[in-house]
Amino acid sequence: MVKNTEILDKFERELLAQSKLTHSQALAIVEDLRQEAVALGVWPPKNPLEGIEVDIEVARMLNACLKSC
Repeated sequence: MVKNTEILDKFERELLAQSKLTHSQALAIVEDLRQEAVALGVWPPKNPLEGIEVDIEVARMLNACLKSC
């Protein structure tokens, strides 16, 4: 659990500033991750709707937070 989010935020900002990717580099990373998931047998999912309830609930919570902020 992160107790000091300010330190984490600073770290993330510095890391992002140092690692600028081009669009083609980012796509290459995504494709490599997809290939690894296929090789591990976890992609494509057997049931694409599995876990959709959790995704919907998370979206509801995020939307509620965004509306109240």
